[in-house]
Amino acid sequence: MKPLAIGPVMIDIAGHSLTALDREKIAHPNTGALILFSRNYESPRQIAELIRAIRNARNGDILIAVDQEGGRVQRFQTGFTRLPAAARYAERPDLAEAAGWLMASEILAVGADFSFAPVLDVDCGVSTIIGDRSFSQSPEQAADLAGKFRAGMRAAGMAATGKHFPGHGAVALDSHLDLPVDDRSLDDIRRQDLVPFRCLIAAGLEAVMPAHVLYPQVDRYPAGFSEVWLQRILREELGFDGAIFSDDLSMAGAASIGDFNERAGLAQQAGCDMLLVCNDPAAAEQVLDNLPSSGNDKREQRLQAMRGRSSLGLDDLPAHPQWRQFSQQISEFYESIA
Repeated sequence: MKPLAIGPVMIDIAGHSLTALDREKIAHPNTGALILFSRNYESPRQIAELIRAIRNARNGDILIAVDQEGGRVQRFQTGFTRLPAAARYAERPDLAEAAGWLMASEILAVGADFSFAPVLDVDCGVSTIIGDRSFSQSPEQAADLAGKFRAGMRAAGMAATGKHFPGHGAVALDSHLDLPVDDRSLDDIRRQDLVPFRCLIAAGLEAVMPAHVLYPQVDRYPAGFSEVWLQRILREELGFDGAIFSDDLSMAGAASIGDFNERAGLAQQAGCDMLLVCNDPAAAEQVLDNLPSSGNDKREQRLQAMRGRSSLGLDDLPAHPQWRQFSQQISEFYESIA
């Protein structure tokens, strides 16, 4: 049987191991990726075995992701090095690249492909959902520190995903719960929020995740459903040629678009290469079964570039000099600010 291509839908699972229904959904032609959460994690050995089972359940490639930014957003904790929130690297810029390498090496060692990182939002002092997940309130410093973090990820063999395009840091509402509205002009956004994206794209950023935020001065659709944002600005103006991952289509910030089929269709039409449908199994099944399947060599190439590339396994890390050095440095810094 011919191996399946990477499908356009990213799904999730409920537990520490696969059910028969999980295996069925992983084997669906439209499945292309799976995201892991804290609820799926027990230990490094357990998650490595789960990831092997996920890959074995599909006749073809599947991307496996996690949110492992550090700070408030670190899904795998016990048995992994605890990472500071991004904002803390302004105190120790020398550790940003080491932290990127350490995070990536540990995630790759259990068999996952990538973490959705780094956050490129510029903190404007109003967003609690972003806050210290941003590297800085200065666009230039955010670009510099995020660039260092990405360089570490790349050195370890992991592709980076800049989020949340074009910027989630200037709105107070949480797009998990509401549709935030950012009334600034495109010129204002260009001068501030787009600076980190522009810098990292110029350096070869592999992927971008758009925000479920509405920018009415630019378009009538939230960024993740907007051809203006994803095609005219991201692809044409900024010259981005990597993969575009939608944010989770089950978030409240996506609900204004319509039902799940409408959300998936519009996000794909706008330019998203991979559609995330998480924390709603029925919705994921609906999108898998109803989204038209179509081959796209360019899209496949972009997503293949997200596959992890590391020679270090779980048993290799403790003896690896760089891991030992960086883990000690980051752990000491984490404890000093805890």
